[in-house]
Amino acid sequence: MHIKTSNQEKLDMGFGGYTCNWGLHICGLYETEIERDEILFGFFHEGALKNDLQFYCPVERTKENFIQEYANRYHNCKDHPKNPNLFTFNSAKELYYPNGFFSPTSMDIGLNHFFTESQKNGKRNIRASAEMVWALEAIPGVEHLMTYESRLNYFIPGKPWISICLYNITKFSGKIIMNVLRTHPYTISNGVITQNPYFQNPDDWLRENSPEFANN
Repeated sequence: MHIKTSNQEKLDMGFGGYTCNWGLHICGLYETEIERDEILFGFFHEGALKNDLQFYCPVERTKENFIQEYANRYHNCKDHPKNPNLFTFNSAKELYYPNGFFSPTSMDIGLNHFFTESQKNGKRNIRASAEMVWALEAIPGVEHLMTYESRLNYFIPGKPWISICLYNITKFSGKIIMNVLRTHPYTISNGVITQNPYFQNPDDWLRENSPEFANN
C-alpha cells in the first residue's frame, strides 16, 4: 500500500507492505518490544538491501543486542550492521546531549553536518530511527525536545531522508504523546501508517510553544 507523503521518490518501508516517499518525519508509537521491532528491523533491513545509510540510536537495547538480533532475523545479511558504510550507531548521549545538555540549536547543526558529510560522494538516502525513552531522564534542556521535533519538519522535507522517532506509549505521559502527535505529520500505530490529523505546521507550533526557536 502506498502512502503519498511528499512529491519525492518512493521507498519501501520494509514493514506492513507500505511504501512512502522520501522527506518523511514520522513517529512510531508502540507498547511492546515486538511491536517496536516489527517496525525497526524491516525498515533497516530494506534500507541496507538498497544501500541506504542507516542512522540508528538504540536506547532500550544495546548496539550489540541489535546486531545479534539482526543476524538472527537475516542470516544471509548478518554482517550488514557491522558495515560502517551501511550503519551508523550513536548512543543517546552521543547524539542528543554530548555536552551534558540537550539543545535544539546544537541538534540542527549536528544533523546538517551529518547530512552534508553523507552526500559528499553523491546522493545517499538516509534512514534514521531513535528510541526516545532517553528523554525521560532528567537531562538539562530536555524540556525543548518537542521544539526539536517540530523543527525537524523544516530539516527533513526535500531531502533523501526519513526519520522514525520511536515512542513507547507505556512510558510517556499522555500529554507528551499529544505533543509528539502535534510535531509529526505521520504516525505508525499498531503497524499502520496514517496521516496525523493532530499535526501542526512548525510555524504555528513553534510560534505558540517555543517562539525563540521559530524560523524567521
